[in-house]
Amino acid sequence: METIKPSASAFAAAEPSLLLQAVRKIKHRVLPLFVVMFIVNYIDRVNIGFVRSHLATDVGIGTAAFGLGAGLFFVGYAIFEVPSNLLLQRFGAKAWLTRIMATWGLAATAMAFVNSETTFYVLRFLLGAAEAGFFPGVIYYFTQWLPASERGRAMAIFLSGSALASILSGPISGGLLQLGGGGLHGWQWMFIIEGMASVVLCGFVWFWLDSMPGDAKWLTEQERTAITRAIVAEQAERLKHKPEHVPSLRLLRDPQILIFCFIYFSISLTIYGATFWLPSIIRKMGSFSDFQVGLFNSIPWLISILAMYLFAALAARYKHQQAWAATALVIAAIGMFASTFGDSVYAFVSICFAAVGFKAASSLFWPLPQGYLDARIAAGVIALINSIGNLGGFVAPTAFGFLEQRTGSIQGGLMGLAITSLVAAGVVFLARSGPGASR
Repeated sequence: METIKPSASAFAAAEPSLLLQAVRKIKHRVLPLFVVMFIVNYIDRVNIGFVRSHLATDVGIGTAAFGLGAGLFFVGYAIFEVPSNLLLQRFGAKAWLTRIMATWGLAATAMAFVNSETTFYVLRFLLGAAEAGFFPGVIYYFTQWLPASERGRAMAIFLSGSALASILSGPISGGLLQLGGGGLHGWQWMFIIEGMASVVLCGFVWFWLDSMPGDAKWLTEQERTAITRAIVAEQAERLKHKPEHVPSLRLLRDPQILIFCFIYFSISLTIYGATFWLPSIIRKMGSFSDFQVGLFNSIPWLISILAMYLFAALAARYKHQQAWAATALVIAAIGMFASTFGDSVYAFVSICFAAVGFKAASSLFWPLPQGYLDARIAAGVIALINSIGNLGGFVAPTAFGFLEQRTGSIQGGLMGLAITSLVAAGVVFLARSGPGASR
């Protein structure tokens, strides 16, 4: 029997429904995997926050050295972020994201063999270099697979992986710290088990991901055509306002890019200041085991997941992305400022409130540069924003470690985070987004 293909006009009439079907399939297939990848990634990045006292006892790493080592991760990340994301465009998301995951898993496993301040510094730097390109790579992946109207929700779901990781990392890492045997301490088993989980998962990533919609055999031919046309049409609309190709170096001098970098730096500063020092604040609340510290550590991140979804829904319904991002940053500033008063319990409650703001701000931020950038150079510039912004992860723990060693308190650091978040809330309104914003 002869197969009758639908006419072009019939396809055009059906295209909106085909696009919705394609988007639904894409989100159901890739978002759960990206969330799991982000969870194991985030755990490997921040699990040292739970072993600070163990590294001090078993290796002799002091407070200032711990803060510096925790932050060196982000130096390696910043140096290799842009090259890694450009190579992702060359080799494809499937191959490059698998490579990133395998190498960061091996570097995370090697943390089990830290035996001095020097090896601690080197391995944290290598872990950052290995992981570089993952986060902006996923963001770039969304720009190639999802229409702009769907990316904000997809980003909120993806970023929930970090909040879920923060919830899970406490009980998981706390439980693993109680392991022993084989001549290894519990903290060494923690690094080995959590690092190898990433290595094992990268095999699944290789078989599950496709680099471009045209490679996705799990979409019908018409669905592949619909999603490809939608992405191409969005880029064409952007090119109407920006017909000439803008060289990458010229765009990197764009004041808007500097604004994006500062905003994300401020958000990262607060997130990682809280992440690396929250377990220490919890330990001052009472005599808790490693597992109990992990359970308390999960509370602010559990609250932040609900906040991320709420803010994402409000921003999608009432628009004005800058206003919602600024509101979230103000909440973060109030919480961090309040944490400088009262005892450790009050500080913990205040950081729970701040987490509502700084985690919501993280997901609300990315649609701004996504809408501003020409898709042809989006990968490199998003990587630049992420790498420079993530240097907040170097500044925060390094400053906190120095302050605690010199003054015995981190209140000055917490106050600094509050001020930075408040300034960033104002700067957000200087950011432009949407087709035609970048010229």
